[in-house]
Amino acid sequence: MKYFGFTALSLGFTLLGSVQAATDAPLSEFGLSFVPDYTFEGSSLSGWRAWGDADWQASDGEVLGQGGPKGGWLVFERGLQDVGIHAKFKATVGTQVGVLLRIEPVDAGYRGVLLELAGEEIASFSVVLDNDGNEINREELRYAGGIMYRMAPPPDESGRHRNRPRAEPPADLPVTAPDTSYRVDDWNQIETFLETNVIRSFLNDGREVGGAVGGDAALTGFGPIALRVGGTGEVRFKDVMVKDIAFRQTPAETTSPQFEVQRVSEFYYSWGSAAADFNRDGHIDVVAGPYVYYGPEFTDFREIYVAVAKGPSQEFVADNHQFAHDVNGDGWPDVISGWTNPAVYLNPQGESRRWAKYNPIPRTQSETTLFTDIDGDGRPELVYASGQQFRYAKPDASESWTEINISEAGYALSHGIGTGDINGDGRVDILGATGWWEQPESLNPDKTWAYHPVAFGRYGNRSGNIGGSVMAVYDANGDGLNDVVTSLNAHGFGLAWYEQQREADGAITFVRHMISDDYSQPSAGGVTFSQAHAATSADLDGDGMMEFIIGKRAFTHLDNLYDPDAYGPPVLYAYRAVRNTDAPGGAEFVPELIHNRSGVGSQITALDLNDDGAVDLLTSNNRGTFIFWNKRAAK
Repeated sequence: MKYFGFTALSLGFTLLGSVQAATDAPLSEFGLSFVPDYTFEGSSLSGWRAWGDADWQASDGEVLGQGGPKGGWLVFERGLQDVGIHAKFKATVGTQVGVLLRIEPVDAGYRGVLLELAGEEIASFSVVLDNDGNEINREELRYAGGIMYRMAPPPDESGRHRNRPRAEPPADLPVTAPDTSYRVDDWNQIETFLETNVIRSFLNDGREVGGAVGGDAALTGFGPIALRVGGTGEVRFKDVMVKDIAFRQTPAETTSPQFEVQRVSEFYYSWGSAAADFNRDGHIDVVAGPYVYYGPEFTDFREIYVAVAKGPSQEFVADNHQFAHDVNGDGWPDVISGWTNPAVYLNPQGESRRWAKYNPIPRTQSETTLFTDIDGDGRPELVYASGQQFRYAKPDASESWTEINISEAGYALSHGIGTGDINGDGRVDILGATGWWEQPESLNPDKTWAYHPVAFGRYGNRSGNIGGSVMAVYDANGDGLNDVVTSLNAHGFGLAWYEQQREADGAITFVRHMISDDYSQPSAGGVTFSQAHAATSADLDGDGMMEFIIGKRAFTHLDNLYDPDAYGPPVLYAYRAVRNTDAPGGAEFVPELIHNRSGVGSQITALDLNDDGAVDLLTSNNRGTFIFWNKRAAK
């Protein structure tokens, strides 16, 4: 059998000891989405082997490759099947740059999966090389990728995967999508993941470029990886990191000593939950998806609609949120539930049957929906996005609720929504990832609210859009002005608080202070997690200060590597604002781990379930439905 190594190859190369490192650093806007097993450091190429027609040198964590007429490779000695690679690279004009994965022997020499990097578009190929590392055949991989699978299905010729043109955004948006195209003679970043028969690659934190490996190599291919240089120029690699993505870890279960966790259901029914006394027996009950769980034990439960548990690897649930409210005024709490097609389920007043249903509004866009009193009449409204507009609707006994536009079209996204009094006028304003909308003194259903652009979200970590989950509004630093606390990207990384400041003329501005970032940056308490898909705020310790409660959804979409750090621990955290004049903005946020084996869905519900004066938490997600009993005594 032929093995990959010096003895099996006819090598033509020069391996030099060192080279002067480039003085310009890699671009700082790029992130790191995983914790590597290996990072190239120092000035030695120990553990790497040169192959083919190229010179390779190393110094201070940088690798310089200069290709000969045929090009060559720098091979990492460790064999891997499913692998993640992170690297920054800078190539001069005329340089061929690539990464080769799963290098393994075949009759003609060697084969592998090549990711070609330098040029207008990156692309993936199945390649065959001779024993000297010269390419003798290549075939571009067919498209694969997206959120729906780990293993690519048979070819889809419909063209549904192609990126379609997007509508031009409003001119006054405070943030625009970055240019993630290849940068000639400048630093670029690549993250690529080859798992099963799918390679997913992300250039400059941009959108996925995917491909499907065919033939018998699709699932059995195994071998080293290699960096490539060819053409007439040179390439520098930096921050080269490698991860065996087939190896995963589950942390030992940890629960905060201040909370006791009760798993109400083991099944995946919903991403939201609510609570009310649905059977009017004097005990608060919990609704999560199709079931009401009856308090105080929450071990008895009944369907409100036909229950079908979903498989988290390949299926989504329909309920992103649930709210309890007496919609028809009969004295029995009903359930408002759904996502794209919200539904009302009418409580049958204790009768042993499933609940009648109707759809009061045609469609929603936002994955997070709020239920709060907007107009100050003491009755809550449903607040959401639809048609790229922020809207609200007032529940009533009719089966068709009136929708009122808050914003013009083009400003509301799928992620990021909040309510609170920003300007201190006593009225509830609306927030989104692109700014806030000021409630007027007198509401007119035919007029939208005044828009104030603020970038309350952030691109990056290969996400195609911005915005987090529920955005909290409260005074974090004690200066009397309400600040904003929010995650920055529900499909990326980032948690921040925005300090409100006032200009001399009373104009409102915000200064962003990062709390948590991706793995390339420091984070409060050393806590880093992606996919912060649900949040809320509540006073958990009874000290009069709000905590920001937020967590990571397991997978986020489905069981694959489309989302950054999809397999990181599904954690739930509370961030306590500590007022500190030495901290930026006068406050620092201190994380407390509540649980590390459940995570969140799209909603965290905070309320006192057992009337002991302490705020408890409800979550429902692809790990089940959970109650976190707060053991702190009310102060």
